[in-house]
Amino acid sequence: MRPPIAFAHRGARAHAPDNTLESFRLALRLGATGLESDVWVTADGAAVLDHDGVVRQGLRKRAIGDVARADLPAHIPTLDDLYAVCGTAFELSLDVKDPAAAPVAVAVARTAGDGAPGRLWLCHHDWKLVRTWRPLGDEVRLVDSTRLRRIKEGPERRAADLADAGVDAVNMHATDWTAGLTTLFHRFERYCFGWDAQFDRVLASLLAMGIDAVYSDHVDRMMAAVTQSQR
Repeated sequence: MRPPIAFAHRGARAHAPDNTLESFRLALRLGATGLESDVWVTADGAAVLDHDGVVRQGLRKRAIGDVARADLPAHIPTLDDLYAVCGTAFELSLDVKDPAAAPVAVAVARTAGDGAPGRLWLCHHDWKLVRTWRPLGDEVRLVDSTRLRRIKEGPERRAADLADAGVDAVNMHATDWTAGLTTLFHRFERYCFGWDAQFDRVLASLLAMGIDAVYSDHVDRMMAAVTQSQR
């Protein structure tokens, strides 16, 4: 992808409280072309954006899946809220922490319209689960989020399996990527995403390898690096 997608990790979390509408709005104002978050489903079926999936109620901690949307803390937005406030003109990477959230997220994106489903990237660490989401829509993007050490069968076999399964991209930690690996996955027409790209040298290295997307907390650094890489 040229230019690569610049995903703001949990919004502009280096500059504002993460996974809040404030943080997502700020990330877009700073130039991010993508937003990243984690998606869960509440007890009454709402897709909400939160990292841990646990909220405190009094002295107790409860899983978001056991709590109705109206009873969640006000800072936790729904996916509907995100689209209502930020529009749809950005790529959206969602780490699907609750597999039940995948179809709900796609339904919300369809309701948002304006091509949102085609800019929705659903991520999970089990690619065999991810491939079961392909019937949710041909335009929805699917991502294998993994680490190089977890690919026991080898990267070439994984790339072939992802291509056969219709999983669009592989997302690995910044330190896992090499130019050879990006070339390999591109040979199978799979996109290469790199997360935890927090420092200038890491961002520059990934972009020089031909990575297709980077994830960073520091939107200002990320956008400067992406701009420099396109010169």
